[in-house]
Amino acid sequence: MIKHIVAWKLKKESEGNNKEENAKIIKSKLEALKETITEIKHIEVGININNSDVAYDVVLYSEFETLEDLEKYQKHPEHVKIAEFIGKVKENRIVVDYKI
Repeated sequence: MIKHIVAWKLKKESEGNNKEENAKIIKSKLEALKETITEIKHIEVGININNSDVAYDVVLYSEFETLEDLEKYQKHPEHVKIAEFIGKVKENRIVVDYKI
């Protein structure tokens, strides 16, 4: 099993939305991928409630059977679309992938 965790710090405003609106868009679009991409075994997206300056704004937790399934997910056209949007609205991104 592969665990894929990503966190984003969002720009205050981008793509005509404020940070909170973009966080909701990201959550909705990423969670909808479960219906389209069969390789996703589990997906969860959280919006930060911690006001710390070092906190990130959105986190993705997802699970895949294999590293190859994770790669298929990352290359899937629907994932690429949301990744492009996130690329426009993020300040920073961190990622961790690990195998259990």
